Amino acid sequence: MLTKFESKSARVKGLSFHSKRPWILASLHSGIIQLWDYRMKTLIDKFDEHDGPVRGIHFHNAQPLFVSGGDDYKIKVWNYKTRKCLFTLLGHLDYIRTTFFHHEYPWIISASDDQTIRIWNWQSRQCVCVMTGHNHYVMCAQFHPTDDLVVSASLDQTVRVWDISGLRKKNVYSSPDTIQSQIQRTTGTPDLFGQADAIVKHVLEGHDRGVNWATFHPTLPLIVTAADDRVVKLWRMNENKAWEVDTCRGHYNNVSCVIFHARQDLILSNGEDKSIRVWDMTKRFGLF
Repeated sequence: MLTKFESKSARVKGLSFHSKRPWILASLHSGIIQLWDYRMKTLIDKFDEHDGPVRGIHFHNAQPLFVSGGDDYKIKVWNYKTRKCLFTLLGHLDYIRTTFFHHEYPWIISASDDQTIRIWNWQSRQCVCVMTGHNHYVMCAQFHPTDDLVVSASLDQTVRVWDISGLRKKNVYSSPDTIQSQIQRTTGTPDLFGQADAIVKHVLEGHDRGVNWATFHPTLPLIVTAADDRVVKLWRMNENKAWEVDTCRGHYNNVSCVIFHARQDLILSNGEDKSIRVWDMTKRFGLF
């Protein structure tokens, strides 16, 4: 362990690293968002506008922005340079679990206990798509790093992969303008004779309890998931189907979150057994 940050006020519900600066955002159960410099080991700033716990938090990869989502059903977009909340997005009817920016388009994706996933255009400040199909809380939803796909995890014990190429085609037009200027405000409904904005491409079934997290591999056609059945599962997908590759067993309690290492063949997971585990993807066993 390099550095330990302690905050007496509340449990940490979400974390996000800045893409270039030595910063990390921590969203707290108390409703406060903290900005830390992990090299200097100092608290830089605090943001306090949510009512209740803040679970979703994410830095934008290029703009001086971050997005948060809380138990107050609100999504807030902040400018950390001006230290202000720019605006609030309303529409969810229950707690918001995760919020993430798209890597290229001016979109935010949010997952909620209202059993929906929403995509928002943060420039027009409109909801452009509502994705329904899960029948329990949606714990996590993320964009694919390069393709027109979304992965979502739910307490209904399923993971869904969604094709959002219809949304992209409806909103992104060929022109010499910037991508940001190409995205137009939409209603989020299917065209009369056209493609729906988001369709379910794969449903991944295999966990015995609710699924807390799902994420895409940065370069390979793989998904990793974490669930209350105490296991981490690795899945592979192609254009037509998705299937389970392996199961990583070792946690003694619910597994809360899991990610792929950005450059090595490793999976990292954390659980309610108070452990962080590192798994070798090539051998599928825990290193430590």
